[in-house]
Amino acid sequence: MGTRIEARIVLLPGDGVGPEVVAEATRVLDAVAARWGHRWTYDTVAIGGEAVDAFGEPLRDEDVARCRTADALLLGAVGGPKWDGFERERRPEQGLLKIRKALGLYANLRPVSVMPGLADASPLKPHLLEGVDLLVVRELTGGIYFGRPSRQWREWRGRVAIDTLVYREHEIRRVVRLAFELAGSRRGRLASVDKANVLQSSRLWRAVVEEVADDFPGVNWEHVLVDAMAMHLVRSPGRYDVVVTENMFGDILTDEASVLAGSIGLLPSASIGPAGIRGRPLGLYEPIHGSAPDIAGRDIANPTGAILSAAMLLRLSLGLEEEARAVEAAVIDVVSGGVRTADLAADGSPAGTQAFGSAVAERVSDG
Repeated sequence: MGTRIEARIVLLPGDGVGPEVVAEATRVLDAVAARWGHRWTYDTVAIGGEAVDAFGEPLRDEDVARCRTADALLLGAVGGPKWDGFERERRPEQGLLKIRKALGLYANLRPVSVMPGLADASPLKPHLLEGVDLLVVRELTGGIYFGRPSRQWREWRGRVAIDTLVYREHEIRRVVRLAFELAGSRRGRLASVDKANVLQSSRLWRAVVEEVADDFPGVNWEHVLVDAMAMHLVRSPGRYDVVVTENMFGDILTDEASVLAGSIGLLPSASIGPAGIRGRPLGLYEPIHGSAPDIAGRDIANPTGAILSAAMLLRLSLGLEEEARAVEAAVIDVVSGGVRTADLAADGSPAGTQAFGSAVAERVSDG
């Protein structure tokens, strides 16, 4: 057994199914702690709609301060139609944008692969899914989501809206460098996605990629226009290794890529920034799915993405590779054994959210 550690993990359950999937990820983390002798201290923080309802804003400054001193953060989901009519500053999603910006979480890592036995869950033909194992690196704190001005107004011809897309060289350079480093540790291939035939920001992006590439002669890289990448992801996804792109493009492409795995409920993510208090990246870990308020409270949400996000938390922020692999193996074993939630079950007898989480935790405990 390796070194036993203590860690403080901030839980941000959020809205909709967020609390349900975070509860199952926490259950699995507890199984890891019991098996390896670690100790986790949990601190729960309100974010999103629940924070708007309780405090009038999607994330309080004092709660940001609590997050800043944690070893890692585990998030469920934010948002829902209840808050759709709120002004921009009080929308639940602003809490997520605020925590990313405040903690400098500039890169979002979203791995996409196909679990054994789940090729039939994807709408794509099985032969297209062979060898799919890609990692999307999305820039997270720049681009159109943070640009100013961003507002609506009315003129004599009707309503007008503006959003501003801004990228600075250092924002591009740090995420591109990280992507090249990750590609070098994987299969040595990188695709940089932009819209350089139209956007000035993409032309800057492309220029910076070419400059950074000089430092990584062992990585084979290419530029791909975002519309072409949208097509390639469903026609030849197996050809890609690491994909790096800007904020909005990454948001859209990773949701598209979820169909490769079979369900958006399967995919984890890690938003990482500079080294934290352990000298490892402080990370915010979350499934890529939304809050799904239509199924909240019904014990039918798929917690796999949240559980695999917890595995990424163990690996990236706590340096616990063996434990992370054990969680990932447990998920594969449970799914391969036929325990599947409603989004994946074909036999009409799906496992509930809690039953699936319990099965994974038991498999981790059994070793």
